[in-house]
Amino acid sequence: MELSTSEKILDVAQSLVVVGGYNGFSYADISDAIGIRKASIHHHFPTKAALVAVLVERYVGRAKDGLNSLRNNVADPANQLEAYLDYWQKCVLDASQPICVCAMLASEMQMLPDEVAGLVRRHFQNLMEWLASVLRDGEKQGSFRLDASPEQEAQIMMAIVHGALLSARAAGQPRIFSSIVGPHVARLRS
Repeated sequence: MELSTSEKILDVAQSLVVVGGYNGFSYADISDAIGIRKASIHHHFPTKAALVAVLVERYVGRAKDGLNSLRNNVADPANQLEAYLDYWQKCVLDASQPICVCAMLASEMQMLPDEVAGLVRRHFQNLMEWLASVLRDGEKQGSFRLDASPEQEAQIMMAIVHGALLSARAAGQPRIFSSIVGPHVARLRS
């Protein structure tokens, strides 16, 4: 099935956001990549803020669906966490998925339009809630030992994962991801 023009625009915009952030692309970049006029892009997305808001909303929905799928299809909380971390490890190793769009945009939070910033915050809230529930369930089952509340541990895990992604990307050494994340997971499992 062929993608609609708006989906093509969103896909190209996502790849540009991942590489250069909110301010790192223009409609001209999208126009060149897809081979359509800038006016056509404006027809679908009147402003850059509107385009990126739809892009982030789509990303947030897909991420939430993915996390819910892990919750529904993987019974053990330790295996849910492992699957989540494996996704990002694979992303770093083979570049099969881009770095987290919301992580990239979060680095520009003060410069983002309010509607985009709110959606980025929603992504991190959803992720924190999911991780906290996994950690809470794992603690109840004896798979994890938490030194702080599940919410605090989830915040720590998010910071470690996103920091490890950036470190691996900056160094051009994918194995850095597991060398950073692994000791933290080992602490949780002890």
